[in-house]
Amino acid sequence: MNIRSQIGEIAKRAKTASTILARMPSDIKDRVLLEMAEELIRQSGALMKENAKDLQCAGQMGIPAAMIDRLALKESTIEGIAKGLREVAALPDPVGKVTSMWRRPNGLLVGRMRIPLGVIGIIYEARPNVTVDAAALCLKSGNAVILRGGSEAIHSNIAIADILQSVLRRGAIPEDAIQVIPITEREAVHEMLQREEYIDLIIPRGGEDLIRAVVNESKIPVIKHYKGVCHIFVDASADFDMAATICMNAKTQRPGVCNAMETLLVHQDRAARFLPEVARRLQNAGVVLKGCERTRKILTDIEKAEEDDWYREYLDLILSVRVVNDINEAIAHIEKYGSLHTESIITNDYQNAQRFLQEVNSSTVLVNASTRFSDGFELGLGAEIGISTTKLHAFGPMGLEELTTTKFIIYGNGQVRT
Repeated sequence: MNIRSQIGEIAKRAKTASTILARMPSDIKDRVLLEMAEELIRQSGALMKENAKDLQCAGQMGIPAAMIDRLALKESTIEGIAKGLREVAALPDPVGKVTSMWRRPNGLLVGRMRIPLGVIGIIYEARPNVTVDAAALCLKSGNAVILRGGSEAIHSNIAIADILQSVLRRGAIPEDAIQVIPITEREAVHEMLQREEYIDLIIPRGGEDLIRAVVNESKIPVIKHYKGVCHIFVDASADFDMAATICMNAKTQRPGVCNAMETLLVHQDRAARFLPEVARRLQNAGVVLKGCERTRKILTDIEKAEEDDWYREYLDLILSVRVVNDINEAIAHIEKYGSLHTESIITNDYQNAQRFLQEVNSSTVLVNASTRFSDGFELGLGAEIGISTTKLHAFGPMGLEELTTTKFIIYGNGQVRT
């Protein structure tokens, strides 16, 4: 069977499975999720052996260290994945939830009820944990899922899918509800993106080039998340120690992820005192700093930030720094250079905090907290299937509810339209 036929068959089977999954009772879905958690832990040794094959290939291919970190499966990683499955099982099932109800003058009772989207295609790179997170969220929300990971994680993803499907079979749920495309050729992605008769939504997770390529090729609606150019603005009233601690966490705790800080904005009244200390901490952690002219007058040994740097998602221990006159300039900078992902203000000024929340148009906006909290797990979604930086149909971290839509339900008593 050629690639086109294989992908067509996978998509067709997923569509059939989705109609059964949409009617699946919550208790069955929850029980299966808990069994998946136990089975992954039980087979963790086998999983890590398959993952070792991917890590070896990644090393030979010269894949960057940050990506290898996202590829690796350790016992602690698998425990975390299992914990995520249990948390998704504990979440309320959105399917069938009536979100509103109102009565019309003619007596009709009109409401909205949540229903699954159908079949969701996920295209992602170097993160085998996404295979489990996506499968769990789609299963709980009544959607079938087709997973196409990167070639660098093929052994890990197939091993994970085999485990999850074995649990589905035992639970009398169609195993086609969770499928991994076992084909590494680029043609498989192209064929997947043409199957609009079977697949209802595409969610790409990875670098900007991958996402733009998916958007350009797809006949299916795509959730877009091009990049995470995340900002922290240290306001004039910011607590010194709090600001430094938050900046360190946002940049260095895990620099290779989309919610890491990429640009630091500092109020001019705070810059002379704050920048030398935070720069010392950041540089001791290996961060390379690039600054505007005003910043470089204070930090004379750092690189110059070029215009392109303000738009850049480094995903590395590199940080752009700019001194701004006030909150107006900070918001204007974010509006021009930001990617609608995540921004934070560090301030003790209530009015500035509220203004920042209201005027900054990103999907997650924080006050006195690290940008690293822009994450479905941290926000109580159990896990996330992705982060949308466009406003249709979801915005920000996507959990269970974002994998459903609503239909109108209407109760009548013989009404006819005149």
